[in-house]
Amino acid sequence: MVFKVLRNWFGGTNKLERFWLLAKIEYKLRYYENILGLIWALIKPISDIFIYYVAFHVIMKVGTSQFVSFLFIGIILWNFFVESSTGTIQLLSTKKYLYEYTNMNKIEIYLSVIGSNLIGLFFNICMFCVFYLFFETGETHFSWHAVFIIPIIVDLVILSLAFSLILSNLYIIAKDITQVWTIFVNLAFWISPILFSPEVFMRTMPSVVYLNPFSSIVINARAIIINHQLPDWKLMAWGLTYATFFLLIGIYLLNKIGAKAAEKL
Repeated sequence: MVFKVLRNWFGGTNKLERFWLLAKIEYKLRYYENILGLIWALIKPISDIFIYYVAFHVIMKVGTSQFVSFLFIGIILWNFFVESSTGTIQLLSTKKYLYEYTNMNKIEIYLSVIGSNLIGLFFNICMFCVFYLFFETGETHFSWHAVFIIPIIVDLVILSLAFSLILSNLYIIAKDITQVWTIFVNLAFWISPILFSPEVFMRTMPSVVYLNPFSSIVINARAIIINHQLPDWKLMAWGLTYATFFLLIGIYLLNKIGAKAAEKL
């Protein structure tokens, strides 16, 4: 039962082509009516970085080296997760016409939204690379360790898709899940190692490191890119385990609750 949705999706034809087309359309529509258009995809992380840089580095004098790059990595990964989860809570309602009047599987709609966010993440990573190599202070370069960004992004995508599935299906039976998730996201931001170094985070909240599935993503991303180290394999294993567990819950809910979405929404 749990794998029914995925089995149906992979059993079809032209899935990848349709996925790529939907992802591009979703990405363009997100900024279509804005004057600055796609530039907003770059302005959002830059504005967040500026605010936290002033607050923590200028005012509070946090002594983390290469603090802008340190923030940059955490913010763009966090924004991807938040946009992929929060932005899809009402997905089964807003995209009802796609799965009700076509032969499109619901999972394709989720993947298209994740795909559009991946396009934005790609541009943000390119922007980070330019800043890190040409504008960051101190010695900057990319080592072979950066190749481990691939499993880290895979972990991020699985975790984002999982919560996208869970939240959007819970919305069918509890509309106030939007407000609950907003509060949870605000709390999760401050108990994630986004603004704090791994040493400080592990010293002050050691148990949270292994309870928060986002910790492994941020800590390992900074380790391989800024510190030129191998990822923490134990932490990565925990992160992938959490992400897979939540994904299975999300697929189960899509199969049970989402099957009746057209009737209840």
